[in-house]
Amino acid sequence: MRSILNLPPHATPAQRAWHVGLWAITVLVLGFLVLPILVIVPLSFSSGSFLNFPLPGLSLRWYQELLESERWLSSLRNSVVVACAATLLATVLGTLAALGLQRASFPGRSLLLALVISPMVVPLVIVAVGVYFFYAPLGLTGSLVGLTLAHTALAVPFVVITVSATLQGFDANLSRAAASLGADPATSFFRITLPIILPGVVSGALFAFVTSFDEVVVALFLTGPQERTLPRQMFDGIRENISPVIAAAATLLIVLSVLLMTVMEALRRRGERLRGIR
Repeated sequence: MRSILNLPPHATPAQRAWHVGLWAITVLVLGFLVLPILVIVPLSFSSGSFLNFPLPGLSLRWYQELLESERWLSSLRNSVVVACAATLLATVLGTLAALGLQRASFPGRSLLLALVISPMVVPLVIVAVGVYFFYAPLGLTGSLVGLTLAHTALAVPFVVITVSATLQGFDANLSRAAASLGADPATSFFRITLPIILPGVVSGALFAFVTSFDEVVVALFLTGPQERTLPRQMFDGIRENISPVIAAAATLLIVLSVLLMTVMEALRRRGERLRGIR
């Protein structure tokens, strides 16, 4: 118990009580956050036709229906296409923006950074309405291209923040040394800067992918019946017919999120090792 709480041998009873209380509060908060998400997992293996407890039996029928339904597969395909395209665009634009904001010094730099990351704090409904009226005259509503561009705008701030955080520990003298040895800016970036900031770039790309893949509000405004994404299909499914196939789709999204978080944690540890923190 002492090793779990990481208490020194001379800890007083008050310190022990404080640490035990802190652990208890932490467990309760984690349970409050995680349990409502995990409760959907057993429902996805239900053999019944409704989302209810106790389970009448265990079955994989809803996963089979998910993978055999053209409607669900089309939605999943649209989500993957849009998320991959938005991730690629957001990663390139966000990385360039972070490099420019980190290296340049000009009046209004902080204001420009605030504008770049503003999509993170503006309510999604407002963003969706604004994008809809902006896209309507351009004919981009009801298309995956318009949705991809909108998701790119939403994902860029995550890339800017993660790359900017990585650049804080970047030694600019390395780039100056490369330039003094005759390397052009492109060679210096791809041979020196990019390998060092790569964990931040990849982390930002993963955040961008999750942001696009999980987004539903903007998709409701910009997509039609033929361009449904997986979150929109789930939203429509809840309104039309609450089926356990929604639980199966949600479980797959949970598994994907866990895998992405694992990758991000591995990248964080790698970045700390490269910077000599660990």
